[in-house]
Amino acid sequence: MKHKVLYRGGTGEIVEKKSRFIATTMPVKNEEEALRFIEELRKKYWNATHNCFAYVVGEQNHLQRCSDDGEPSQTAGRPMLEVLLGEGIHDAAVVVTRYFGGTLLGTGGLVRAYAAAVKEGLRQSVILEKTAGIRMKIQTDYTGLGKIQYILGRRGIVPFKCDYTQEVCLEVAFPGEQKEQLLKEWMEATNGQVKILEEEACSYGNHEGEYIFF
Repeated sequence: MKHKVLYRGGTGEIVEKKSRFIATTMPVKNEEEALRFIEELRKKYWNATHNCFAYVVGEQNHLQRCSDDGEPSQTAGRPMLEVLLGEGIHDAAVVVTRYFGGTLLGTGGLVRAYAAAVKEGLRQSVILEKTAGIRMKIQTDYTGLGKIQYILGRRGIVPFKCDYTQEVCLEVAFPGEQKEQLLKEWMEATNGQVKILEEEACSYGNHEGEYIFF
């Protein structure tokens, strides 16, 4: 099972008819974190015309909230929330700060501006694909090493740690549904010369070639 999560927040800005829209994103695990983040941005941009927000929490987005913060109803918070949902991003909060530029945008213009600001904020963020899987430490001899690496490589799995002593220990992470087939292939390829030393359920992603465990 995979889904996208906001791993690292960012800030993006657009200008529409001299109004500045500053979008700031932040990963959040629960509503308390989201509310703290929103309050921090309100204090930071205390002199702004509006600080609108939206956040989604949970693998099924069971918690969804948004606010227009004084903008016309449904012109800010809802479009912002719909961007997060449309991108399939979980566990994320975004605040769009507006400094009014003197020209009214109209309801349609506001909807487009707030949505565009969130998209720009997300472009400046780090979004990872989070996979529910298994983290495993295995041991084999040097003869079996190449065979195991070949099997992993065919599935796009790269060990994140290797220890070379009398035997070789590899640490890998992979989707849970691949476990039985991988074990079967390892055993057949090495004539049973592979041992599972550690195994645990995990959630992981990959950022610039580095494994990230949640």
